[in-house]
Amino acid sequence: MDDYLSHLEGYGRQDSVKRLSNPVWHIHGGNPPAPEAMGGGGRTPVSFALLLNLVSVASTDDRSRLWTFLQRYAPGVSPETHPRLDALVGYALRYFVDHVQPTRSYRAPDEVEAEALRALDAALATVPADASGDELQTLVYDVGRSIPRYQDPNAKGATPERPGVALSWFNMLYQVLLGAERGPRFGPFIALYGVDETRALIARALSGELAAG
Repeated sequence: MDDYLSHLEGYGRQDSVKRLSNPVWHIHGGNPPAPEAMGGGGRTPVSFALLLNLVSVASTDDRSRLWTFLQRYAPGVSPETHPRLDALVGYALRYFVDHVQPTRSYRAPDEVEAEALRALDAALATVPADASGDELQTLVYDVGRSIPRYQDPNAKGATPERPGVALSWFNMLYQVLLGAERGPRFGPFIALYGVDETRALIARALSGELAAG
């Protein structure tokens, strides 16, 4: 789904030759629809992967509740102005029930992971509620590199003063907070779900509530 949206968003910037090699040209018989832009550059800031994780964490099949998150994240959007996004919300709800919910499995954090989550919570306490996804992604990276377990000195651009961040940091966040092995960029997820809501999610993980089911 996200590959489709990416190809659809890129179609308008391509010349006639490149359009012929774009999958959406073939999917739509040479007449693909215009993308539904919600941000600068005509790109939709909410990926299907992000929607899936929102559905998973919100643990709801209430379409209107999911739209509450979306409208806070991207003011001005609605099911009426963005019907394709509304369709994606429905697809995410059905995919969650059919494929994610049966296999979702949270685990409890170990001592180091718990301290790392407390550090992330403390950092989130310092940011405004309307912090952007990019700002929050930087914050998540900075917290990760402050924890020795998650430092990667061999990462591209890493220095002794500023080590890289290992993928195990993000894997831990997905497993402990989302009950999944993989997930979206975590900063945009926090921006969509909410800073306060993410802090509450961390508190539930630290209390053992998520792992207990």
